[in-house]
Amino acid sequence: MKANGTVFKYGSNVDTDVIIPARYLNSSDPSELATHCMVDIDPDFVNKVQKGDIIVADKNFGCGSSREHAPLSIKASGISCVIAETFARIFYRNAINIGLPIIECPEAAKDIENGDQVEVDFDSGKIYNRTKGTEFQGQAFPPFMQKIIQAGGLVNYINAK
Repeated sequence: MKANGTVFKYGSNVDTDVIIPARYLNSSDPSELATHCMVDIDPDFVNKVQKGDIIVADKNFGCGSSREHAPLSIKASGISCVIAETFARIFYRNAINIGLPIIECPEAAKDIENGDQVEVDFDSGKIYNRTKGTEFQGQAFPPFMQKIIQAGGLVNYINAK
């Protein structure tokens, strides 16, 4: 399983309130949430994001409230993976539960810049910055987590069993 796309780069402490602001939580429809994804931190995100693109951030991505709407809006916007130095623990679990691949890799998060072309191999955890020709070793997903992500989330995975 791989991801390949253009990077949207953000800093530290990107909280769930800027990923999907509370004023848009009157819907739980993924496609509706996607139209407001990142609007308070990057108003042009929804106009520029393409299927397969990648978010890269510094420390503590997804901090704040525990709403599942945040990773859901990111996934529905077309983002194929989020790479960060660290993730808030609840966001990490919510992302896996809805099938959004995320990888912690401090070195990659520091090196990769907005607009870079990046490829991620989820089986090995390797992150390739095709723009700069650099390579990083991120945390590979254990096989059971890969199955959850491939199924599109925990509920789909359990229903398929």
